[in-house]
Amino acid sequence: MSIPVVTTIELQSLPKLTSGKVRDLYEIDDKTLLFVTTDRISAYDVIMANGVPQKGAILTQLTAHWFKVLKERIPDVKTHFISLTPPPSVSDQDKALIRGRSMHVRRLKVFPIEAIVRGYITGSAWNEYQKTGTVHGISVPAGLQQCSPFPKPLYTPSTKAELGDHDENITPEKAAEIVGDKYAARIEELALKVYTTAAEYAREHGIIIADTKFEFGLDEETDDIVLIDEVLTPDSSRFWPASEYEVGRDQDSFDKQFLRNWLTREGLKAKDGVEMPQAIAEATSARYKEAFKLLTGKTLEEALAEL
Repeated sequence: MSIPVVTTIELQSLPKLTSGKVRDLYEIDDKTLLFVTTDRISAYDVIMANGVPQKGAILTQLTAHWFKVLKERIPDVKTHFISLTPPPSVSDQDKALIRGRSMHVRRLKVFPIEAIVRGYITGSAWNEYQKTGTVHGISVPAGLQQCSPFPKPLYTPSTKAELGDHDENITPEKAAEIVGDKYAARIEELALKVYTTAAEYAREHGIIIADTKFEFGLDEETDDIVLIDEVLTPDSSRFWPASEYEVGRDQDSFDKQFLRNWLTREGLKAKDGVEMPQAIAEATSARYKEAFKLLTGKTLEEALAEL
């Protein structure tokens, strides 16, 4: 029996605040939100016409796992996570719709930048480096090969675009202009710390995190910087199998680079209304599930059975 692909969800018991590329946000009260993750997938800032089986559950459950790991390894890290259990205000009918794909979170002021950390030179960073010897305008050592590790992880922020627009790569100095010097330094420090910690954990479990993007919010009552949204998933990161890693070539991956490669190969990069063939959607789902099992030690089905 094929697994239903959920690209649209309309809850009846909570007001919807907004829909993003992948997530829908619902208001629980003035302090908390319900994040609902669909099976929608975007590549090159464009949402595909169809979705990836079970992707919403994979991203939600993996994010919750990472929040637990990070709290154990960085005790002072703050996250927006409250629970995987929907609050009582969500009806039983709605709970059935969002089983495994919802997260009860704190409501915070979101910083309008994406905190990207790169441990290895690949993708757009490699393209820029070949032309100019820089990454996001930052000078890096000469002589790097494709997919080489940087001497130390690189913080390369971008703007956080509205739906339908494209994120813009910016320098750390520009990021400081946007969020203010006081918060910019703390965001950069925390992003690098979380990446380094997560990369070490992932390597222990057979995965290289080549790069990833984080989002942060501000707790205006405590002035704390808080890690929010999804974290360290195949949607927000490049995951490579450590056993197959080889400098000087493109890597196999557990992330949506597989989809990006297909779009590029078919001449569909950044085009609207693209429908993935079923084989591409299912192969993407299989890669996400494999990463999930390596990182959590459980199958998705086992994780969902524990809810």
